[in-house]
Amino acid sequence: MATRDEVLANTIERCRERNIIIPTYEEMRNPEKVPEGIKQELKEIGLWDLHSRNLFRITWKNEPVRHGGGFNGVNFIEIPKELSGVKARIFVLLGKFFPTGSHKVGATFGPLVEKLVRGEFDPTRQKALWPSTGNYCRGGAYNSRLLDCPSIAVLPEGMSKERFEWLEHVGSEIYPTPGSESNVKEVYDKTKELKRERPDEIVVLNQFEEFGNAVWHYAVTGPAMEEVFEQQKQRGQRFSAIFLTQGSAGTLGCADYIRELHPQVKVCAGEALQCPTLLMNGYGSHRIEGIGDKHVPWIHNIKNMDMVAGIDDNHCMRLIRLFNEPAGRQYLKKMGVPDEFVSKLDLFGISSVANLIGSIKMAKYYEMNENDIIFTVATDSMELYGSRIEELRKEFGTYTELDAARDFEGCIMQQSIDWMLELSYWDKRRLHNLKYFTWVEQQGKTVEELDAQWYDETYWKERLNSYREWDERIREFNEKTGLLKKYQ
Repeated sequence: MATRDEVLANTIERCRERNIIIPTYEEMRNPEKVPEGIKQELKEIGLWDLHSRNLFRITWKNEPVRHGGGFNGVNFIEIPKELSGVKARIFVLLGKFFPTGSHKVGATFGPLVEKLVRGEFDPTRQKALWPSTGNYCRGGAYNSRLLDCPSIAVLPEGMSKERFEWLEHVGSEIYPTPGSESNVKEVYDKTKELKRERPDEIVVLNQFEEFGNAVWHYAVTGPAMEEVFEQQKQRGQRFSAIFLTQGSAGTLGCADYIRELHPQVKVCAGEALQCPTLLMNGYGSHRIEGIGDKHVPWIHNIKNMDMVAGIDDNHCMRLIRLFNEPAGRQYLKKMGVPDEFVSKLDLFGISSVANLIGSIKMAKYYEMNENDIIFTVATDSMELYGSRIEELRKEFGTYTELDAARDFEGCIMQQSIDWMLELSYWDKRRLHNLKYFTWVEQQGKTVEELDAQWYDETYWKERLNSYREWDERIREFNEKTGLLKKYQ
């Protein structure tokens, strides 16, 4: 067995041979700090190209073009009140303009890079296994390819065919598991089986327990939200709320950053109503791809939550038709939604629509007005769900203006505050305790660390602020490869 120093030496040599430079969190947060020479190289590289320089495009600030783009401000969109039906302003950070079309390349950056730069992953003999219900394994497979690390994707067989086709394209080893979006345990079981069969070859990078997932959002997504807020706020307006579907809980790491700046902010974790784990300790299956359920992720800071909400997956599926069918778009224009905004509705994938619904529900629950600003994210776009539109057409027929009127009124204008729970101290404790059954009983975590998550005031701060330490390690690693010298 190679020592950590030997593995690190192998990794440095591999990166030197393949011309791989690793960006820091600081550069992903502020890409203006990326060396000018790398910016020039990116002018010849497509956004989704399998090129190692695209590691520097793991940022919310990519120029929104398919090829040769540089960096600009945060990619976001404001929801017009004609569409939301509420007085509060809703801002959505856009994931489409990341490589792979989803911000999950950020969530997978930390877990892999942290192991590479400290000699805990040997790309010359090991494979990175990404257990996922969708975009996480895509982001992991992409980053693995850019970092020249072989990858394995484990995901439910019921996910969209576009995901499987893309994973084949990047050369990932693929293992479909029984079920669909909410069948997380089956993904875990297959992961354990593979790890047991190939213990020295496989390194598991589980999004639900890898703090690097939440760290990236704390260090990059939180500041992106704050930047948009400072640019867009008007006199008297406040940063009032964040709504995000739970999923792996990585994106919710941004809420820890925002609460440090805006202690009054309300944070809501959403989930599919058809699988109400947080709301009702429940179970089930659902169609909101990208937000796996039936457990509380290890990296979810439940103490930082104010509310949980159930989102009806039927509403999400109806709205992706309203937003993307010709009759739906025409009806929205008829109802006063600006043409320019309607033309951009394909920026919202299924879970993005769930985040929009949840933001509307929060605005209504807290009776928010023009002085309130809500933030959420569009994890991905409809680029990955074209097959779902075709399936809905086959199931329900041609989409008409009558369908559009029904969906606009029923799923947006009349969106209710049902299935929302404002959390008391003991509600939060109950949800935190659910971690025991998955993580202590099944996944080998300790009760001592579970208790530390709840009682130790420094636990979350230390882990989420660790990006500063990792930036130092990344700089040291790049210095050893010697590849940055020509840009200095």
